Amino acid sequence: MTMSILLARVDSRLLHGQVATFWTKQVNPNRILVVSDSVVNDPLRKTLITQVAPPDVKANVISVDKMISIYKDPKFDSFKALLLTETVADMVRLADGGVDFSSTGINLGNLAYTPGKRMLTDTVAVDDNIVSQIRQLTDDYHFDVYVQQVPSEKPQGVLNLIK
Repeated sequence: MTMSILLARVDSRLLHGQVATFWTKQVNPNRILVVSDSVVNDPLRKTLITQVAPPDVKANVISVDKMISIYKDPKFDSFKALLLTETVADMVRLADGGVDFSSTGINLGNLAYTPGKRMLTDTVAVDDNIVSQIRQLTDDYHFDVYVQQVPSEKPQGVLNLIK
């Protein structure tokens, strides 16, 4: 058995008010796992992110490798996790490490615009590298990858947006 992942979300902002308020109420996790190699080594950012968590849900910031190692560890089977990564590349690394998102799919909530990217929606910007990573998740792992900023929005299949 493995831990339950109730929502797997890519969000450049990681854990913020929208996720803490709307998504946590929607999926009712008992743990928020922020998976980021950069944040795990940044004490200030790590503290700020974990302070945003709702009072009844514990949040942890862990590395990608740590997430892969605890995913199959029976000690963590009681986790009902809301999992956040900063990048699609981190989701690919998790999938490569054996984390299964077939039951939940992968939610693209916010991918920040930087020069060289194109906007798929008001909140999701991609470049060719990110499109390649998304195709790896959909084609190689057969995960449903969709864009949905908040639970009240209708999810949009990302493959229809990146044509």
